[in-house]
Amino acid sequence: MRVSVDRDRCCSSGMCVMNVPDVFDQDDQDGLVRLRQTTFRPDQFGDLRLAAQLCPSGAITVVEDESTAVEAEAGPAGTQSAPVDG
Repeated sequence: MRVSVDRDRCCSSGMCVMNVPDVFDQDDQDGLVRLRQTTFRPDQFGDLRLAAQLCPSGAITVVEDESTAVEAEAGPAGTQSAPVDG
């Protein structure tokens, strides 16, 4: 799984920060989204997918790789571009 954020599309709603504060942050200057992590744990995958779905501007993109796509179909275990270890 890879997660990327598009700061040009971000509308600073903060939904990502409220839902996944370990991963997302807002810049103190302009309020735009920033990634706090560059690698993610499998228990975060479901939250990352939810953050992308809830983003009103579509600024968060989650790209599944083969192993996380299989997990998504089965359901998550613990319901700047960054690859996920694992």
